[in-house]
Amino acid sequence: MKIKFLGATHQVTGSSYLLDAGGLKMLVDCGMFQERDYSYRNWEPFPFPPDQIQYLLLTHVHLDHSGLIPKLVKEGFAGDILLTPASKELFPIVILDSARMQEEDAAFNKERHAKEGGSGSHLDFPLYTVNDAEKCFPLLKDVPYEETLSLNDQVKVCFHDAGHILGSAMIEVVVQDENGSRNIIFSGDIGQWDKPLTNNPSVFDRADYVVMESTYGDRNHDNSQNVDDKLSEVVNNTINAGGNLLIPIFAIERAQELLYHLNRLANMKRIPYIVTFLDSPMAIEITKVFERCQEYFDKETQELFQNGQSPFEFPGLKLTDSVEASKAINQIKGSTIIMAGSGMITGGRIEHHLVREITRPESTLLFVGYQSAGTLGRQILDGISPVRILGQTYPVRMKTENIEAFSAHAGMNDLERWLDNFKVPPKHVFLVHGEEEPIMSLENYIRSKSGWEVSAPAYMEEYDL
Repeated sequence: MKIKFLGATHQVTGSSYLLDAGGLKMLVDCGMFQERDYSYRNWEPFPFPPDQIQYLLLTHVHLDHSGLIPKLVKEGFAGDILLTPASKELFPIVILDSARMQEEDAAFNKERHAKEGGSGSHLDFPLYTVNDAEKCFPLLKDVPYEETLSLNDQVKVCFHDAGHILGSAMIEVVVQDENGSRNIIFSGDIGQWDKPLTNNPSVFDRADYVVMESTYGDRNHDNSQNVDDKLSEVVNNTINAGGNLLIPIFAIERAQELLYHLNRLANMKRIPYIVTFLDSPMAIEITKVFERCQEYFDKETQELFQNGQSPFEFPGLKLTDSVEASKAINQIKGSTIIMAGSGMITGGRIEHHLVREITRPESTLLFVGYQSAGTLGRQILDGISPVRILGQTYPVRMKTENIEAFSAHAGMNDLERWLDNFKVPPKHVFLVHGEEEPIMSLENYIRSKSGWEVSAPAYMEEYDL
């Protein structure tokens, strides 16, 4: 059994792991690199022949885990894409949106380069098209949580709820061959305990090998009470200043969780029923999927639906599907909340709203998720000014706020809690999906507390298990 690490190595995007076991070549995730320093990898050939991969196992549909699948299919992959039923519903929405964004960004870059008289670049062409994305859909095969699926007479897989986003999974691969039985667990992105909407993450008491995320391996999140306090403070301060509140959103889970909190705060009269735009066609579509997949929510959320109370609706909420409706937001007088993608400001409608608001000291930019190194969101969060948006440079004068507890990722305490459930030490723990400091902090914690074998693989590093 061999594993090769093809992304999310000392970084948090591009998750992808090649597993060669039991006579099969399997890819676990096929994520897009979203950091600017590594985005060139998206255009490079895959470091393996795609037509030799029999199965792609998908932990969840976030683009840093799924965003290169259309490219994989375009270059020859024709095997099964295994994912949970909820992920199967979400995948077409996410990937089609990504393909449209690829096409729009390529057209924008091509036009800009032509105006500037430049020779152009590979960015003038989409990484993949809508047509490429649609060719993935016949390959999707759903696997319910906790059901074991045999891939051949030596390899079995089982998907477990990761508690990260709707449909997210930890994937257990069991290999039985002449060397005996071994299992490897891919944690995917581990969720937090006691979060609204999602169930708690699954835990395990034994594994031979673990591939574990480490996004917040060096710090914890605020508790849920502090989330409500901070969010109401940011909303009310922005309204009192006469500005607009911009929130870059991840369309899956984060958008819905924000709607949940804004709804609750307004019901408790801690914030007014302010006009709120969900300016993301993808987030709007995904919210409809959430309403159809109520059986995957935690008990509290299911009870809300059973009582006829959608946690995703409240007075003043406006859903903006079209480009024209998005542009019309600029004509609104008075303070508004504008929730738009993308979550790390790497494209999408948030950039256009930011151009209008970034020089206004009365307005606020609120981050509610992890900002990868090299993204525009990270630059602004780190206090860099001026910044470049849509080919132009702007000084950052608006206020910036950050509520890390909105993250769908486990904090350090949750990561420790997840590890503490192992009763038998794994033979090796591989740490991925973390930047240098968090990944080293978690590595030192595991080694000093338990003495387990642990390492943080380098890009393209291969291990013989």
